[in-house]
Amino acid sequence: MEKNNKISASHILIMHSESQGSRSEISKNKAKSKIDDIHKDIVSKKIRFNDAAVKHSDCPSGKTGGSLGEFGKGAMVKEFEDIAFSLKKDQISDPFESDFGFHIVKRDK
Repeated sequence: MEKNNKISASHILIMHSESQGSRSEISKNKAKSKIDDIHKDIVSKKIRFNDAAVKHSDCPSGKTGGSLGEFGKGAMVKEFEDIAFSLKKDQISDPFESDFGFHIVKRDK
């Protein structure tokens, strides 16, 4: 992949009390449990990714189905970038953690 390639992705963020810039009171364990449950519901098709983002995400992008738009390398925190760029179009990541909390990423393009 070329260095200046850009991708487009959406995500769901669940913050916890220890997250950077957190507005959340829930414990890290509760946040992990919540993101795992959301992931299970998406994978089993109980809920669409975008609907889960609107309903659950602690990121302002949740209002728009989690869409982060287009971005290139270096725009996101390393853990997020590594996962997002490793996904194929329409693939959904397993839950993972960054300084901001727990994420699920879906590559849009």
